[in-house]
Amino acid sequence: MPVVPLRPDFRAVLASALLVLLSVGIGANLIKDREQRRSVAMAMTGGDPSRAPAIFRRYGCGGCHVIPGISGADGKVGGPLVDLRQQVYVGGVVNNTPDNLVQWIVFPQRFSPRSAMPATGISQAEARDLAAYLYAR
Repeated sequence: MPVVPLRPDFRAVLASALLVLLSVGIGANLIKDREQRRSVAMAMTGGDPSRAPAIFRRYGCGGCHVIPGISGADGKVGGPLVDLRQQVYVGGVVNNTPDNLVQWIVFPQRFSPRSAMPATGISQAEARDLAAYLYAR
């Protein structure tokens, strides 16, 4: 069977189609990865990350912290809450475990009496939702 050379315009269409297929595949993997991180974070913390944005806003967390996915959360007082699941310590003083993170959010002075982070009155359940959100990111 003879090889038929491809016309240049067909090559461009084929390349575009391959890029679209590749993008769809990458997008599907990103969605799968995000859902997996969310499920793991919920299991680890007992919290629901979907409730976290409203809680972050209610307590003004974004005034002190950069929080990914929360509009206006661009504070520079406290550390950025980016890639928290990869951090070794919470607040620079306690091992990063789900229970420690929840306790830190509820009452940071338990671990660091001179912490600038205030005890906001946030409940344990709300703190679990925030921890789930932060670990899912």
